[in-house]
This record gives sequence, C-alpha cells and structure tokens, in this order.
Amino acid sequence: MNKNNMREKMLKELSLLDNDIYIKYSNAIHYKIFALPAWEDAKTIGVTISKGREVDTKKLIERAWMENKRVVVPKCEPSSKQMHFREIHSYDDLETVYLNLQEPKLLVTNKADKREIDLMIVPGVLFDRHGYRIGYGGGFYDRYLEEYNGTILALAFSLQVYEEVPFEKHDIPVEMIITEKEVIHCRV
Repeated sequence: MNKNNMREKMLKELSLLDNDIYIKYSNAIHYKIFALPAWEDAKTIGVTISKGREVDTKKLIERAWMENKRVVVPKCEPSSKQMHFREIHSYDDLETVYLNLQEPKLLVTNKADKREIDLMIVPGVLFDRHGYRIGYGGGFYDRYLEEYNGTILALAFSLQVYEEVPFEKHDIPVEMIITEKEVIHCRV
C-alpha cells in the first residue's frame, strides 16, 4: 500500500473514533507527556493546533502557558513549501487559513528562532516504531527539521502506530511517540 492510500485509510479510521474514546485517549497521552523530562525541561514548545481527530493539543498549550513556557506554532508558506514558528499568547493570536489550519496572525505574533525551540511536537497521520511518519503530504516538517537540534516527538493514538511505514532518505524520524498506551523510544 502506498503512502496516499495508507493516509486516506487512517484518516477514515480516525474520523470514526468515538468522541468519548477520543477524549479519554487524548487525556492519557497528555498525562504521559507532562511526566517526560523533555516536557519539564522545555522552555519553548513548538506545536500545531490540532484539528479533527488529531490528538488534542489545546490542553498541552494551556498547560504550557500555565507553566510559563513559550508556545510557538507554525506559519506555513504554501508557495515556497517553507514554514517558521511564531509565538502565541492566546488563541486570539490565531487565524484560520488554507486547509482550515489555525496559524498565527503575522501582525500580532513574533517569529521564533529555530534554536530557541526546545521541544518540537510533530503532527502526523501514521507512524512506525522507528519514528518515521506519514504526514499530510506537504513535507513542511521534514524541511524545517533538517537543521533542528531540539527534542522531536509525536503524539498519536496507538491505532496510528504501525510496525513499518514507507519512508524516503530525506524523512526525519521523531525520537519518541507518545500514545495512550506507551511512550515509544524510536532512536534506541
């Protein structure tokens, strides 16, 4: 099965996830990430605003704010296929853009330097136990992470983790995947 077919199949499975189960699993994942040294030590966290049936990131963002951590979210440039991160202080700093993504408003947010981001939470549709992922197909994160030196992890429901997914030489694996059942250390 190719990446596109695998992506479509998983997105359909996720869309069928019962709301109570979605909330329960997201909360279990939050509990695990908050206990990680990578979370505790991070001063600046890079994270997307979840949509649909992605693991909820809003509770992570709110917890980060409560702990006086900086929260930076991606701003994508579709024409150049590049992205950068901008600091948000509230959800009012966001606007809905292409593909229904919530991104920072340029006029009220400041750009964050890649070297300032301690913890990067990378989105994806499917993952394998080696840290490779199938994202949404834009390649934004793989390009951004080429020269990133902080901790890279992903949040996923256990049904999104396969033994193996196809990957290419330019794909950058995550170091950890946190599911409702376990923390998978990928680069062991």
